[in-house]
Amino acid sequence: MVETFSFPTDKYVLIGKVAKAHGIKGEVKLIAFSGKARSITRHPRLTLITTENTIFPEFNVLKARIGKREVIARLEGVNDRNRAEELAGCGLLALKKDLPGLDDDEFYLHELEGVSVNTTDGNTIGNVKAFFDNGVQDIIVVRDGELEFLIPLIPGMIVSRDKVSITIAPPPGLLEINTGDDGPGKPSP
Repeated sequence: MVETFSFPTDKYVLIGKVAKAHGIKGEVKLIAFSGKARSITRHPRLTLITTENTIFPEFNVLKARIGKREVIARLEGVNDRNRAEELAGCGLLALKKDLPGLDDDEFYLHELEGVSVNTTDGNTIGNVKAFFDNGVQDIIVVRDGELEFLIPLIPGMIVSRDKVSITIAPPPGLLEINTGDDGPGKPSP
């Protein structure tokens, strides 16, 4: 499920959400949208945003440990279960300036939002609207009007990238799955 929150995207990036309270001392379970719980633990401060898009002041992360598929964290000022329950469903924002540096051939998924997606044969299929992790790989959601394409980010899928567009090399049939088009000469059922 793609979470939607409205926040200043020039300052923050959405990295996860508060799943629920944990225990009676104010700990919370945090889910990383990257699918890699450890990615949350590298942030010493987190900003929370409610589903009504109210942004809380930053919380210092006092303690964080990795559970089965989540991070169990203690946030400064959250001292009991009642306060922790109030935070359930909030999005986790990290300051972009606090994100770790990347190698030249690496990128953050949020950098793809809004860019045009082209195929190696020159067709434009839409713009990146969202992304999510399906448990196996990251998926980008590309939309063009009513058409929506789910593009898995597997090795070799993105062949080039700049600030305004990416070019992908989709395997045969990937785009047709999303459109219901079985290809030339093959009518859809």
